[in-house]
Amino acid sequence: MFEIKELSKQYKAGKPIFSGFSKTVEAGKGVGLVGPNGSGKTTFLRILSVNSFPTSGTVLFDGTDIHKRPNEYLKHVGLVHDEETLPVHLSASELLEWVLRSRKLWDNTGKVKIDDMLNLLSLDEREEPIGTYSTGMKKKTQIAAAFIIKPKVLIMDEPLRGLDDSTRKVVIEALVDRKENKKTLIFMSSHTMGQTQKIFDEILEFPLSN
Repeated sequence: MFEIKELSKQYKAGKPIFSGFSKTVEAGKGVGLVGPNGSGKTTFLRILSVNSFPTSGTVLFDGTDIHKRPNEYLKHVGLVHDEETLPVHLSASELLEWVLRSRKLWDNTGKVKIDDMLNLLSLDEREEPIGTYSTGMKKKTQIAAAFIIKPKVLIMDEPLRGLDDSTRKVVIEALVDRKENKKTLIFMSSHTMGQTQKIFDEILEFPLSN
């Protein structure tokens, strides 16, 4: 369960991006973030992924303050950032192996898990360096890295951007399956709801109000 308590974020200049925001989200729920560019969606997700600290307030996951004990929290989290921040000299297969090993999830089924995940997302160029990938291929790699650990929490910033229609459908179905089986709590931003509506139990509209 996520407990967001009196969360505020303000940079040195200007008014707060959001202030005093509180919310509780139970396991297995999907929360959609909608709003125009610059309204605070990415900032909010960066705080939930511990890539940024709040100005005030706390975020608890299963009772743990995520900013005080990030390692304990992040082992349960799959991330898809809006930016394409991937190691360009690794292949998709090598990246997924590193992800599994770093989470101590590697075993003799690792290669099969990687192939199954990349097959699901139709990423055929899995042994080529990521630096040679198109935008869509990089996005598939990000999603594969987030999914393969079977996370308790998925934090996704515009994950469908750059994907072809068939892959977009596969990703949406996978998210719905994880949510319906109450395996994963999902926070996901999107400019448009469309097909993604069935992922979400509720919508947060940005800019946030208290």
